[in-house]
Order: sequence, then C-alpha cells, then structure tokens
Amino acid sequence: MNIQQIVDFAQVLTEAERYRPAAEKVLKGDPEQAVYNHYASPCGQFAAGVWEGAPGQWTVNYTEHEYCEIVHGVSVLRDEEGNAKTLRTGDRFVIPAGFKGTWEVLETCRKIYVVFEPKA
Repeated sequence: MNIQQIVDFAQVLTEAERYRPAAEKVLKGDPEQAVYNHYASPCGQFAAGVWEGAPGQWTVNYTEHEYCEIVHGVSVLRDEEGNAKTLRTGDRFVIPAGFKGTWEVLETCRKIYVVFEPKA
C-alpha cells in the first residue's frame, strides 16, 4: 500500500451514476439523483463519495449505516412517526441502519457520504 491508493475527493474523476428512486417510493416532485462513488472497499461493505439530489420527496429504508455531511442545499429527513429534522449546509450526522421514513430535498442538495453495510 502506498500514497497512490489514497482517494482524494478533490482530485478523483468518478463518473456520475444518475438515477431516480423507484416510482412507488416517490411522494412528490421528480427527485433526480446522482452519486459519485469515489471509493468502495474490496469486501463491498464500505463506500464513500458524493451524492446530489434534486427537489422532491421519497421513502427511505436504510439497511446501511451512513455518515453524511451536507455541503450544499436543504433537505428534510422524517421518520415513520412524522418527526422531522431539517438538514442544511454544514450539518454532519449519522443515519443508523434500520431507519425508515422519507427524505425530502427542498433546495438542490449535495452531501458527502460514508456508508457501512453490515453483513446479513
């Protein structure tokens, strides 16, 4: 292992994977999304990169643990009981595996993510 294996988000050239949530998950808007997965571990359980989302709302069901840092925009995360947390530029947080609810992008959002998918 040497310094060339370090993944520098400012220098890595990763193709965007563009997608939309499945139609049955979309609650409002047309939430087009893009992910730049800059790193994936050989075991497939750990990944890190950048995510971007357009305004809209969809249901989420986290099987992974995710650390996020909002670098641009505003989103609202709601749990199944309707409790809400507004997420803005500079916010850093962890969404534990098992979280269910909705993600709503109010203003085009960009976040840095780090995910860990536990073995089943």
